[in-house]
Amino acid sequence: MLLTMFLLGVLYLAFLAFLLSMNVSQIWIILFIGGFMFLQYFYSDRMVLSSMGARIVSESEAPRLHDMVRRLCQNADLPMPRIAVVRTGMANAFATGRNQNNAVVAVTTGIMERLNEQELEAVLAHELTHVKNRDMMVMTIATFLSSVAQLIVQWLPFIGFGGDDREGNSGGAALAFLVSLVVWIVSIILIRTLSRYREFAADRGSAIITGRPANLISALKKISGQKIPREDLRRMDGPVSALFITPAISGSAIMQIFSTHPTLEARVAALEKIELELEG
Repeated sequence: MLLTMFLLGVLYLAFLAFLLSMNVSQIWIILFIGGFMFLQYFYSDRMVLSSMGARIVSESEAPRLHDMVRRLCQNADLPMPRIAVVRTGMANAFATGRNQNNAVVAVTTGIMERLNEQELEAVLAHELTHVKNRDMMVMTIATFLSSVAQLIVQWLPFIGFGGDDREGNSGGAALAFLVSLVVWIVSIILIRTLSRYREFAADRGSAIITGRPANLISALKKISGQKIPREDLRRMDGPVSALFITPAISGSAIMQIFSTHPTLEARVAALEKIELELEG
């Protein structure tokens, strides 16, 4: 994981150096990065909940969920997060929020219907580990310059860098497009690799918090066996997609390098190894 983060850092520093070499104003770069990071840090939870159609529920509305999360938070030494529910038959869960004191853990009605109490507890412990590890902040930072590169790739062919072709701007715009495209593709691969590491860590955290890795194994098998609708809430891109309990799309072995989550087989094998460690 450290190697992946190091490579992302090197890639982004090189990309920033390239932008500066293209005479992009340092002030605009600082203002854009600062403004974007401010919005992400303070409003990411609201944007995520709104896009997911999640609703914050009180303890009187969902006493079972609140009791379960409260017990897990005590075991994990975490403050109590807000609880949200998404009304959909798709079984899934996710975590969001800028830090441990402003976290939200959300579950779908589908996952509450599909899993028993022990399995649901294991899934909630997985999401709480994301909160404990500050994964939302980590993934937001990791995806920021990748998003900048994506915007350049999508919009540069239409707007260019200003000026006219006779001044040589077309050549500069083409170079900026190609560099941004490379940065975008490479960063996606590195970000997805980082995300898979974070998922293994969250699985391990769930196993330690509950003391029963088998419950998460059972939950993952049930959730992974569901039929995925064409319009799935898990298709949301960006840092949040990495914090769902299961991935949006299960593809071929080649496509696994673009997956935010490890394969079910890899997760089960890792959890079984942890189970042996706990028993020993």
